[in-house]
Amino acid sequence: MKITDLKCAIIGQNPVVRVVTDEGIDGYGQAENPKSYLKPHVMYYKQWLLDEDPTNVERVMMKIRRMGSFKPWGSAVSAIEMALWDIAGKAAGLPVYKLLGGKVRDKVRVYNGGVRFPMNGSTPEDYAENMAKMKASPEGFTIIKQGISFHSAMPWQVPQFSYDEPRRGAPHANRGLLTEKGLKHIIACVEAMKSVLGDEIGLALDCGPGWMVTDAIRVAKALEPLNLMWMEDMITGDYMPYVLADVYRDVTQATSTPIHTGEQIYLRQNFRELIEGRAVRVIGPDPEDVGGLAELKWVAEYADLHGVMMAPHGIFDGLIGLAGLVQVCATLPQNYIAFEYPIARPDWWYEIVDGLPSPIVKDGLIEVWDRPGLGVTFNEKARQYLSAGDETFFD
Repeated sequence: MKITDLKCAIIGQNPVVRVVTDEGIDGYGQAENPKSYLKPHVMYYKQWLLDEDPTNVERVMMKIRRMGSFKPWGSAVSAIEMALWDIAGKAAGLPVYKLLGGKVRDKVRVYNGGVRFPMNGSTPEDYAENMAKMKASPEGFTIIKQGISFHSAMPWQVPQFSYDEPRRGAPHANRGLLTEKGLKHIIACVEAMKSVLGDEIGLALDCGPGWMVTDAIRVAKALEPLNLMWMEDMITGDYMPYVLADVYRDVTQATSTPIHTGEQIYLRQNFRELIEGRAVRVIGPDPEDVGGLAELKWVAEYADLHGVMMAPHGIFDGLIGLAGLVQVCATLPQNYIAFEYPIARPDWWYEIVDGLPSPIVKDGLIEVWDRPGLGVTFNEKARQYLSAGDETFFD
């Protein structure tokens, strides 16, 4: 089998990759929906894929892996890797999880990062009300993540929140020392959310990035009695091309509250210092940024050897990405907690993809399916959503 073409289309908001072969088997991968600009970057790799056997996934990836980088530029490589596994599974007549070593679990736990409801403000009451809506969501989530501090509207909605002036524009542009008022406000909002969830549902916090170490330690220690699942991306995170493992370690060693990072990190090598130094208690690589499904599994297994837990990121990964997450997370070791559940954006994505269970999530879990490859396919309705210039994507 040989690769004869590489295609990329923006469907809705997500870049979708299609790898075509000479045996009539094709594979699909997907990048996060905020990255509609990635199409030229994806197509850059076509010259190295043609005539390769796509079922030799690692051999193909060795040609292109070193030419990616931290979020967002590793996304193109990751989407291609996902499409290669889709082909390999279809060619073998097996689900991807079989090719990655087989199932560890029949159902994979997800946490709520994508099912959202508008917030009226940033008061403790607003957070409690919003958490009650997520708790009542029919998916029955057992873990819910909520944004606070620099990963929320707090910097401009809460007067005198930090000593730096609030900034808008680029994603998560705020950074600085929190005022005492800001510190106390964060703690009050988290207490309000836990009062709604009790001990029935775990609470994780998306925190930044942008915290100073002193603030991170103070708040993490203050929240220890609430038994949080984790506090995510306090120091670095979204769209930051570096890790600062030594700084994270200072925070981790000062508190029993689990500290989490990793969604922006590309490749196993860039997790090494976090894992070997036990700089965080939880890591969260995204399969659409880290380098793909096999790369995510390698990181999870190495983390397990060092007592580090695994909770993959995925909020923007779309339905093809969801399928990939289900397949790889079924194979992960027992340091696996849950992956972040992505929803379709826009909603019509649910109408153009076949193969997902209905409902997708039940009691916070997704049952692992056994169809070949990723186990999801586009139907004929998908053609109507192709943009100008992408009309031949499915041909």
